[in-house]
Amino acid sequence: MGLLFLYILLITGIFAGEFWLKNRAENRESSAGQTKFILIRRYHNRGAALNLGQRHRRIVAAVSAVFCLLAFICFLLSLGQKGNHLLRLGLAILLGGAFSNTYDRLKRKYVVDYFSFNVKWKPLRRIVFNLSDFCIIAGALLAAIEAP
Repeated sequence: MGLLFLYILLITGIFAGEFWLKNRAENRESSAGQTKFILIRRYHNRGAALNLGQRHRRIVAAVSAVFCLLAFICFLLSLGQKGNHLLRLGLAILLGGAFSNTYDRLKRKYVVDYFSFNVKWKPLRRIVFNLSDFCIIAGALLAAIEAP
């Protein structure tokens, strides 16, 4: 049961941390700033990744909610199996990010993205991310490494 508590703490920590960061990005008077590697921006993504489906926000939100539910079911089912620690860790990280972005889609009607990479390659420089995006990607990779 100790590991279960840590997984739940990880999920809620990612969600709460992103909630704080997104609210901070929303409440900033200026949406611009930069460091050597990061550009601070505020962007309202009304679709999925790269605004895919932005004209069908309800469908994107519904698909996001369904994927969250499926990932959560997989996480719950993995709890009854021995081993698979990397799978559970990956699903916990993925769920923290997915819950955050899905919450945004359902509550705000858009996902708050707030940073880009300060690179010379303009196609990458134009993409605006949030930490949940990276949690989803990293969690999916970890889960895939140990998926049965």
